[in-house]
Amino acid sequence: MAEIKDPENTIIIELKDGPVTIELLPDVAPKHVERMKELARAGAYDNVAFHRVIDGFMAQTGDVEHANMEKDYNPRRAGTGGSDKPDLPAEFSKLPHDRGTLGAARSANPNSANSQFFINFGDNHFLNGQYTVYGRVIEGMEHVDAITKGEPPANPDRMISVKVAADA
Repeated sequence: MAEIKDPENTIIIELKDGPVTIELLPDVAPKHVERMKELARAGAYDNVAFHRVIDGFMAQTGDVEHANMEKDYNPRRAGTGGSDKPDLPAEFSKLPHDRGTLGAARSANPNSANSQFFINFGDNHFLNGQYTVYGRVIEGMEHVDAITKGEPPANPDRMISVKVAADA
């Protein structure tokens, strides 16, 4: 079990193969961290598909509008939606997009991140300074590596549940 230093800023994502523990970085990207915790506490991320999973690159999820596999799931629209909250301003930092880091997914507009995020499978330094980094996997990366690949995957994996560790 990972040592959780700050349960209020730690997320536990339950995947089919086991839990993934993510340390959030509120000192680096406070608005992104708050949004993730808000959506997790509302249950908005539960049952949301990994709609874009590219081997050696990243696994993307978090479309709470179109990718909830238990409610109004739309595989053709998965990846195009967000939450009912306003988009977030970019919170770029010097943190690199290393293996296991959490990045905010967005459109071409740097200030368009909302609910979607990705977990890097490898060091993706070409993303540095272009996408907000706001967390890192501290345990369970092997479960992330096992997520079904595809754009979109034929039978996508989902986040079974997403909880703030302080509430778990």
